[in-house]
Amino acid sequence: MTAIDVTGARTSEAAGVITGARERIDALDDRIIGLIQERVAVSAVIQEARIESGGRRVNLSREMEILAHYRDALGKPGTALAMTLLELCRGRI
Repeated sequence: MTAIDVTGARTSEAAGVITGARERIDALDDRIIGLIQERVAVSAVIQEARIESGGRRVNLSREMEILAHYRDALGKPGTALAMTLLELCRGRI
């Protein structure tokens, strides 16, 4: 299978551009996954401290701030992304 077949491009030049861009996307995805894993760990520290102090695991007003931040930065899909992040970060302790 050639690069043109794999990329769906119609020229070898376009296939080269696509291949390079996909490598960059893969590297970015690896960084994003690492940052999400770091966020999950930091969230666990916050939740543990909150629970140990007698508070609730989840702070809904803070979650609303996060949802608004992502929505303002990324539009409607940002809200869905933030919801997924919040879900990943809940209940890890």
